[in-house]
Amino acid sequence: MAEPELVDVVVVGLGVGGEEVAGRLAEAGLTVVGVERDLVGGECPYWGCIPSKMMIRAANALAEARRVNELAGSAQVQPDWAPVARRIREEATDTWNDQAAVDRFTGKGGRFLRGSGRLDGPGRVRVGEQVFQARYGVVIGTGTRPSIPPIDGLADTPYWTNHQAIEVAELPERLLVLGGGAIGLELAQVFARFGVRVTVVEAADRVLAVEEPEASEVAAAALRADGVEIRTGVKAERVSHDGTTFTLHGGERSFSAERLLVVTGRRAHLAELGLETIGVDAAQRYLPVDDRLRVTDGVWAVGDVTGEGAFTHIAMYQAAIVVADVLDHARRAEGGPDASGTASVVGGAMGAASAVGGAMGAAGPSGAAGTVPRADYRALPRVTFTDPEVGAVGLTEKQARERGINVQVGFTPLSSSTRGWIHKTDAGGFIKLVADADQGVLIGATSVGPAGGEVLSALVVAVHAAVPVSQLRHMIYAYPTFHRAIESALADLS
Repeated sequence: MAEPELVDVVVVGLGVGGEEVAGRLAEAGLTVVGVERDLVGGECPYWGCIPSKMMIRAANALAEARRVNELAGSAQVQPDWAPVARRIREEATDTWNDQAAVDRFTGKGGRFLRGSGRLDGPGRVRVGEQVFQARYGVVIGTGTRPSIPPIDGLADTPYWTNHQAIEVAELPERLLVLGGGAIGLELAQVFARFGVRVTVVEAADRVLAVEEPEASEVAAAALRADGVEIRTGVKAERVSHDGTTFTLHGGERSFSAERLLVVTGRRAHLAELGLETIGVDAAQRYLPVDDRLRVTDGVWAVGDVTGEGAFTHIAMYQAAIVVADVLDHARRAEGGPDASGTASVVGGAMGAASAVGGAMGAAGPSGAAGTVPRADYRALPRVTFTDPEVGAVGLTEKQARERGINVQVGFTPLSSSTRGWIHKTDAGGFIKLVADADQGVLIGATSVGPAGGEVLSALVVAVHAAVPVSQLRHMIYAYPTFHRAIESALADLS
């Protein structure tokens, strides 16, 4: 058996969160080994948020050009996927090569290993034949993979996940999308706007089932206006492929297309991490963590693997907490000051480390000044980048009522605002507010419209900071803006 090599920290999985943690700890002066078997940076820069938003930007440009006939004269539009595929390949992904990301990490002082890391006891990680013993801890950031439903025949077909959908160089004539969540709807609308005949099949009774019902209605109507066929309440029972065509069978219905995109969620793969060697049950969908992202003593997790939301902004938020907690743990292990101190004793790192811990600890409800912050997901923002965008934060009306909260709801259609009327927001955008009537604060909100994700920022602040509704009502809202509709929704609360 190989003799373990002593290092400060091992980060297993260099997706968005893992890369951030590993890079910042290396910059602080710790000896950090970063392990990644796929691409450094994970899903977001290669198959997720970055390339998909390039696709959406291009599709929205086509849609805007088609609106010229209604607003400003006449225009003819001829879609061409080639420049989109080229931009994804050359500008976003470097043809799915992560050398720049690897160099970025090693340039900060980190040591990179390509491979699969596996826990081999407390503080110990095995990567192939190499074994590392971490002085201060191990961070797991192995993310998730597509969750493929056990549909009869599906595994034997060349179905797409988001990877193939992002990498596609030539579009199919017809596409089946299994799954009506955010990713499914975003990609369905993009492909439809480029001339693909798209059918979305969803088992639930509505698309975007985790959001407000009103948001589901607007999104479904917008996609149908782009030519997308949406079938809800259909449980897929069998999939077949004859070499050229997919056929999806659900109840008495069947749907056929040249390609099948499966986007039915994601899950962590914990069984391969050696969690049993540290006394953690691997038979879970996600890795349970506390409010400092600790799995157990000396082991942290960050990003999608924690199950707190598959969003880049959550991974980055968690990464900041993990960095502060690991550095604080290192300080204490070396007999240094607590997180409120400024002295440095660990490998030249603690000057930067204490600054990080102190600055983060000063933040409001996350903890008292000088302490490591605690994760707080009350105001978790999320955006579905369809057109119109669906932005949401906090609890939906249903979730709030299920918790026994005394709920007040305010609602205003975006078209009733001056900016909505000018913009001709015919797609049914709106602002919906969910308030705790007893506390007098917002606990959730949804913003649907041409800039739904941008308008959401004001609502995130209101929910996160628990700004009293009475104070929100006395704000000055710029005219004529989309966010001015928040004022009308607040008035509707009463």
